[in-house]
Amino acid sequence: MSDTPRTAVAPESGRRGPAPARNGPRWLRPALVRIVLLTVLFLAVQALAAQVILPVMDRPLWAQTLGVGVAVLTLLLYAAMVRLTERRAVTELRVTALPLGLVGGSVLGVALFAAVIGIIAVLGEYTITGRGSVDGVMAAIGLMCAVAVIEEVMFRGVLLRVLEEATGPWIALALSSVLFGAMHMANPGATLWTGTAIAVEAGLMLGAAYLLTRSLWLPIGLHLGWNLAASGIFGTAVSGVDHGETSVFTATASGPYLLTGGDFGPEASLTAVLVCSVLTVLFLLRFRKGSRADR
Repeated sequence: MSDTPRTAVAPESGRRGPAPARNGPRWLRPALVRIVLLTVLFLAVQALAAQVILPVMDRPLWAQTLGVGVAVLTLLLYAAMVRLTERRAVTELRVTALPLGLVGGSVLGVALFAAVIGIIAVLGEYTITGRGSVDGVMAAIGLMCAVAVIEEVMFRGVLLRVLEEATGPWIALALSSVLFGAMHMANPGATLWTGTAIAVEAGLMLGAAYLLTRSLWLPIGLHLGWNLAASGIFGTAVSGVDHGETSVFTATASGPYLLTGGDFGPEASLTAVLVCSVLTVLFLLRFRKGSRADR
């Protein structure tokens, strides 16, 4: 069968997006079947990655090597599954979008988190207390590479993209964001508020980045940069998980929960929700403008 990329107008926006999988095996064509199959597959990958990487976090070279390796293998597995189930080129991982999306997105993710920390620090609730561990930073890079890639493949590459075939971009964006927030409610210290905050600040922002670019590289880069800034630079918890001495700086944060996020980390703060929402709105405005131009 032909491997030529196919596009279709998304039902609600008019913007060109992935076409329904009409060339794949008949039993895999329904969106729900592919969502269930691929989600289960990448949940298994996520569980396996945790079993492989977390035990070697005290050995930075191993943690970094295994983390990057898991990330690469996840992308290869995703590409293979898309070709198998949809019989098309995997345009959302096109190499031409990699440099700007991955590198630029990572820089932007670090800048976003730095802005959040900057606001908290200006208000006197974040203080650097010392230097962290270089070895810890190396380990954090490996872990966060795996986390960013697996979660973006699962939530933007599978859930958002395939849901869009059935519902259009807006409902797919909302549903995938809610599920992204819900997944993080299993983390230590999670509440309904933390799940909501992550759904809004991260789920919507990362989904909007995918819709705008039709590429997974920008959401992966944003996710990676944000997590690295939190755990590898500023020494805060990431979604309720404290990875220990894995940052450039050691620091303390105090003050109102809505300002700092408390023990869950800045992701539970209203500060992060507001900062990330600015970028989300900019992404969605550009996406909507492009959608209208495609009509």
